[in-house]
This record gives sequence, structure tokens and C-alpha cells, in this order.
Amino acid sequence: MKLATWNVNGINARLPLLLRWLEESMPDVVCLQELKAPDAKFPHEALTDAGYGALWRGQPSWNGVAILARGAQPIEIRRELPGDPSDTEARYLEAAVEGMIVASIYLPNGNPQPGPKFDRKLRWFERMNRHAQSLWDTGLPVVLAGDWNVVPTDDVADIYATRSWHDDALLQPEPRAAWQALLAQGWVDAIRHLHPDEPLYTFWDYLRQRWPRNAGLRIDHLLLSEPLAQVLAGAGVDRDVRGWEHASDHAPVWVTFD
Repeated sequence: MKLATWNVNGINARLPLLLRWLEESMPDVVCLQELKAPDAKFPHEALTDAGYGALWRGQPSWNGVAILARGAQPIEIRRELPGDPSDTEARYLEAAVEGMIVASIYLPNGNPQPGPKFDRKLRWFERMNRHAQSLWDTGLPVVLAGDWNVVPTDDVADIYATRSWHDDALLQPEPRAAWQALLAQGWVDAIRHLHPDEPLYTFWDYLRQRWPRNAGLRIDHLLLSEPLAQVLAGAGVDRDVRGWEHASDHAPVWVTFD
């Protein structure tokens, strides 16, 4: 069983790359973020032809999340994060698929900080942690997958040696504290669990030749509940995908289970 997450940065703009990656990597379950497309423009026919059932929540121009399953149809559980009825942004989708609960997550970026966007990021993170606790308490196999927009530490395993990001919302103490509070519930950070010291970046900005220099950040994460952590067999980043022509600025992150 292989499960992956990928911020595609525009699903229709990257559709040929997505289809190529699906064919080459053959993941069983995929969480996508930043679709940047309304529901009616989601390319479900192309994905069906590729062998994947899909569940999606779109939004024009921004945000958007989806869950794909190879040879199966994800069963929707919820389409928004609980706790704020006024939140209309397409940032959360939860489904039952392949015997698991799978959540595709696109946490707010929060820039510029300080300011209202950063405050909204922290409120969203707080809601996420409350809902994550309720999922953990079920004892079921759960995956929280997506673009969390938080660099967990300043270690080279999470971010290249730089000072240029230190004022960015992704590195601030408050979201990092929220991340640590989430892990304290018991969730296992799959990449870090199997590769404790290896720099496995998931995002490289388009500016300043950051991809060729491997000046990256680790902001896309797969968190596992205990039943899945016990059968975790592998984890990695399909780094080469970031080097494809017209690529997203993120690379797919994946785990495998026995």
C-alpha cells in the first residue's frame, strides 16, 4: 500500500505531470492540495481514465484539495474543518478509503506576519489540532496528509542553511509550537521517523535558483495514527518530479505500509 501527498500548484496546469507521475509511481491513495480550480473544472475524466476515483473540493483561483484512490472511490466524511462555520476556503477534505481515514490538508500560509493572515493561520491550526485529537481518539488508522506550511525546526534536515526565511510565517515559534502540540497527541511524522537526520525537502521556491541549489524546505508532511505507524514500511520524497519542465514548486511525498 502506497499513499502520497502533493501540492500540485494548479491541477489543470500540471495535469500532464500529474498523470505522468501517477503512471510511474502508481500510488494507491493520493492527497492533492492547491488545485486552483472550481469544482466544475476538476479533471475527473482524465483521472478516471488513469484508473483513479476522485473526491475533490475546489475553489476558483486559490486553495482546493482532493483525494484520489487507484481502482476505488473515496467515500466522503467531511468537506471542511470543524469549528468555524464562516470558513469557506477549500483547505480540508476527509474520506474513508482503503480501510483508512485520510485527510487532505492545506494549512494557511500566514504571510505576512505579524498580521491578520498570520492570526488566521494560528486559529486554523488550533482547529486542526482539536479535530486531529478527535480522530486520534477513535483508534482507527488515520493519515493526516498535506501542505502544512510549517517548517518544524531550523535543522538542515528541515531547511537549508539560510537566514532569508527567518521572518517568514512558516518558521515562527507559534506554528512550530502548534506542530509540536499535534505530535504530542501521538501522531508519527513518517518522514522524520524513518529518516531522522536526512534532508528530505518537499518545497523549493521558484526564485534564486533554489531548486538547482537544493535550497529547500520540508513543509509537506504525512502524520500517521498508531495502527498505521506500526505497519510503516517506507517513506520518501519524489524529488526528481520538482525538476520536470513546468513543475510545481512542491514534490510528492509518500509512505508505504506492510
